[in-house]
Amino acid sequence: MNHFAASASALRVARTDDRVDVNPREVLADRVEQLYAQLPLGIAGTVLVGVIAATELSGGRYAEIVAGWGAFVFFVSAARLALYLKYRRSANRATEAEQWLRWLGIGALANGALWGFAAAVFFPSQADEHQVFLALLLTGAMSGGIPMYAASWPMYATYAGGIAAPFTYVLANFGNPLFSEIALLVPAFYAVSVAIAWRLNQVFSSGYRLRHAYQRLAAENAELNRRLQRQLAELDDARAQVEASGRKLALFAQRSPIAVLELDPHGRIREINPAAELLFGYAPADLVGAEMKALVVPEHRTEFDVQWRQLFETREPMSRQRLHNLRRDGIGIVCEWTVTPLVNPAGDTVAVIAQGRDITQELEAEQMKKEFTSTLSHELRTPLTSILGALQLVNSGVMGHPGKDIQELTTVAERNAQRLLDLINDILDIEKIESGKLTLVREPLALDEVLREALVLNRAFGDRYGVRFALRGDPPRVEVNADRKRLLQVMTNLLSNAAKFSPEGGTVEVSADCVGGRVRIGVHDRGPGVPESFRSRMFSRFAQAESALTRQKGGTGLGLAICKRLVEMMDGSIGFAEREGGGSTFYFDLPALRPPAVLS
Repeated sequence: MNHFAASASALRVARTDDRVDVNPREVLADRVEQLYAQLPLGIAGTVLVGVIAATELSGGRYAEIVAGWGAFVFFVSAARLALYLKYRRSANRATEAEQWLRWLGIGALANGALWGFAAAVFFPSQADEHQVFLALLLTGAMSGGIPMYAASWPMYATYAGGIAAPFTYVLANFGNPLFSEIALLVPAFYAVSVAIAWRLNQVFSSGYRLRHAYQRLAAENAELNRRLQRQLAELDDARAQVEASGRKLALFAQRSPIAVLELDPHGRIREINPAAELLFGYAPADLVGAEMKALVVPEHRTEFDVQWRQLFETREPMSRQRLHNLRRDGIGIVCEWTVTPLVNPAGDTVAVIAQGRDITQELEAEQMKKEFTSTLSHELRTPLTSILGALQLVNSGVMGHPGKDIQELTTVAERNAQRLLDLINDILDIEKIESGKLTLVREPLALDEVLREALVLNRAFGDRYGVRFALRGDPPRVEVNADRKRLLQVMTNLLSNAAKFSPEGGTVEVSADCVGGRVRIGVHDRGPGVPESFRSRMFSRFAQAESALTRQKGGTGLGLAICKRLVEMMDGSIGFAEREGGGSTFYFDLPALRPPAVLS
């Protein structure tokens, strides 16, 4: 079992090594480190064996050669020791591993050469017992080099080749048939030794790669653990925030003055708040599990089904949806609902939140206000028209020439009567627009003709304030699809406003420019401008800037609101901009029927 477990572990390690990208330079640095770690032992072995060999071979007439060889052994060993010490002191061992490997290879070649020299010089001249000693010594030197240089088989091949080549040559040329046969075995022994060294080199390289792979994996695992810890901490914070938000939302729903209902995707009620209980008159136990459709007046349930399908098709919130709901006591009410689908990451709607309020009384009050305004305006308009007509007759001199004091009084009365009539007309217009009773008669209109007509019609109004109306350049010959009467009404409102607030003797300019498929009409004055605080509500009903000049000039505060609604009904838009050099520019855009080039 242990063998099989070890085999499985080795297989997993090998696969891990294949998956992890290991830097070859790091593996080379480890191999060089291993070789230099073995170097002191090799040096000591070389010196020890050299001393023994020199002692054994020092007798006779070869004593000087043996002494020289011993000095060579000492010199090579000292050089290799110096190389080892320099390597250990180096701070760039990892980055300069190739250079250190080359120096070590030179030392290995020199070490092998000194044993090869001993084989070439001493073996032929020695007695039989010394020859056996030398053969055993050389064989041991070759075998001992395998563990010394196993981390680099080319280095071992170089070292052992320095021993085997001279020894083989001596044996082959000795003249002894037995030695000649042994000469054939030495290369074979050399080849086997190199193969063993190559195999050990592969094992070492695999071990180094696996070590770096494990180090890399350990570092990545540590980083993943740190990230996981951070993510867990973030998730814990997020969970706490979600729980806090959930408590806030629950508290908000419970104390909200509007009805809040949670529905499932099938339209069944899951939960309601106290305001919903008061709105419909049901206890939570009576509504939870029931269909929302049951709270809709039967005549309007088809409309509810259409809106429900639309909600699930778009998955977008729907606001200001009016429904005719039914209370428990059978009374029908009109509620305004904001419906929000809750969609999960998969795109499925898991719940629907509906927020509603009873607007029945608001609608009734609004209807009463509209009826009152309409009735009052009509009732005032008839006698006021008669009064204005009579005053105009008096002031025109048809009834004779009254005195100067009477003329001043009737002129003031006519002016104020006209203001009242304008106010009533504006109120009637805005009421018709908002109730949807105002209809437009749209037709293709030449814009340049309409602008010139508007200037002619409002010239008298400009003269009253000492202001001149003028076109800026030639307007483009472009047609718009608009109601002529209402378009002139918009121009009249904008021109009258510009005239009121322009300095006496000034000029109000009217421009028209084509931009893309739309045409922009601008009215430019040199008045005091529009206060910053008033700009956001200048197009609202009864909106007037708070200034002495505004109170002096008067106005209903409905003109711009009417302009905005009329322009929008003609598929346009209206806006305001500050004029360079002082003053204001009110403009509106309308879609052009055809490009100007076609009409030119």
